[in-house]
Amino acid sequence: MSGRGKGGKAKSGGKAKSRSSRAGLQFPVGRLHRMLRKGNYAGRIGGGAPVYLAAVLEYLAAEVLELAGNAARDNKKTRINPRHLQLAVRNDEELNKLLSGVTI
Repeated sequence: MSGRGKGGKAKSGGKAKSRSSRAGLQFPVGRLHRMLRKGNYAGRIGGGAPVYLAAVLEYLAAEVLELAGNAARDNKKTRINPRHLQLAVRNDEELNKLLSGVTI
């Protein structure tokens, strides 16, 4: 019982793995953690907070892109433009409520 920490052997060498890849996310967990610390939102930021924030932002981005892609396909376009984003957000009840005060 002389050891400290979570137990197990210390990691020797190996390639560094980002917190984003550990969480299975595309959004940068480390960058969001830094932004939370620099933003003076609280004195201390827990380790799970930036992971949760990254997951929420990634979900919202995926949702908007999915709907905008559908709007682009409906207009027989292969590229999403701002009009498709506008149509996607305004035709979805929940996104419209969330982004009601936003100009696209």
